[in-house]
Amino acid sequence: MTNWLEVSLTVNGELAEFVADVLARFAPNGVATEQAVKFNDEEDEGTPVGDVTVRAYLPADETLEETRQKLEEALYYLGMIQPLPAPTFTPIADQNWMEAWKTRYHPIPIGEKLLILPAWLENPTPDRLAIKIDPGMAFGTGTHPTTQLCLELLETVQIPAAVIDVGCGSGILSIGALKLGAQLALGVDIDPASVKNSRENADLNDIPAEKFLLGLGSVTEIKSGAFPLKTAPLVLANILAPVLVRLFEAGLVDLIAPGGVIILSGILQHLAADVRAAGENHGLTFVEQRQINDWVAIKMQNAEG
Repeated sequence: MTNWLEVSLTVNGELAEFVADVLARFAPNGVATEQAVKFNDEEDEGTPVGDVTVRAYLPADETLEETRQKLEEALYYLGMIQPLPAPTFTPIADQNWMEAWKTRYHPIPIGEKLLILPAWLENPTPDRLAIKIDPGMAFGTGTHPTTQLCLELLETVQIPAAVIDVGCGSGILSIGALKLGAQLALGVDIDPASVKNSRENADLNDIPAEKFLLGLGSVTEIKSGAFPLKTAPLVLANILAPVLVRLFEAGLVDLIAPGGVIILSGILQHLAADVRAAGENHGLTFVEQRQINDWVAIKMQNAEG
């Protein structure tokens, strides 16, 4: 396997594009940039801030020394226009990158019955119900406390025949409910990548399409009858707290059948009271709250009809 020489420079945002252009002339596999992010509020997905690190990788072959010399010359001339830091060169041993990333993921037991299982592994505990997940773009690989809290609370309810999952992400919560005995789950999300990832994960778990309905949308679309289910005895919503509060205003409670239960997660501890109050203002009764680190999940119940 080929070894590589990494070249990197950390510069301001104005210079980053020019440095990337120079490195791209010599790097056959392109250039990567990395920048810190800050979160302006609970809904901010990350705003870039600060300097940018630009990286490229040169093949460590017989032309490496010549390529490195030409690259340094090009950076020198760019530095005559505006001063640049000296590039950092780091030897990198090659490996099977497609396999190496998988080592980060391990089976995660949840509660007493469930196991989140990376799709490429065998179930080490056959007495648990395995939810096979292929980590992809969608939120919900099972490693985050919000997902784990939801699955824990799933085990505390009597699983009904039908479940609605608002903001289904990877589909992990619906798949968990189906593994625990639900006969039908409706998962909706506003992100097409999430819907696609949910279907892929359903296939990994041998869940047929007629048992796990998926589509683009949210509370409004469900209420309007865009999907076969308009209400269910169990509703799941693992979304950020400010979004949950807005969904209550949009009619989230209308999705819960009389006497039914909703499990809410994605809630930072300092916002838990706001979410609980929003639910109570719409007629729900608080049942239980669980917490892992700074994250909270809340179980609430709808009034009997």
